[in-house]
Amino acid sequence: MSDLTADPTEPQVDEEMSRRGFVRVAVTGVTLAYVAAIGYPIYRYLNSSVEKSAAMAAVKDVTLDKANDIPKGTALMFKFGIRPAMLIHHEDDSWVALDAVCTHMGCTVKFDAAKGNIHCACHGGTYDAKTGQNIGGPPPRPLTVYKVAVNPTSVTVSRV
Repeated sequence: MSDLTADPTEPQVDEEMSRRGFVRVAVTGVTLAYVAAIGYPIYRYLNSSVEKSAAMAAVKDVTLDKANDIPKGTALMFKFGIRPAMLIHHEDDSWVALDAVCTHMGCTVKFDAAKGNIHCACHGGTYDAKTGQNIGGPPPRPLTVYKVAVNPTSVTVSRV
């Protein structure tokens, strides 16, 4: 009969351990989910520069159909890989293609035909529209210049 009755002085080891085990597994699972929720965006942010540079390296040139028809004194915004760029047709019939991302804080720049320069609205940076050189404001470096080839039906922009 001793097999059927439990000794009241003996602790309930099996039942107590299963509760502790459940709590331990639950806390571990919640902790891992929390770490993953915080860690994954950090990983994506740190890894994105590698992905972006690989995507930019894959693009060697861009052909813009009918871009040779844009009027003098105007600019055409386009994508060079994953980055915005601009093609400018100057009044003297010269062409220049530049990266359209400000070297200060990464804002997109715009061509100002009235002033004949490129302006960043974020912090007031200005660039020379023919060379991409930074001429005013906080930008530390000039814009990237691309090679331009004007064809009868298109314009091809490529890395220098």
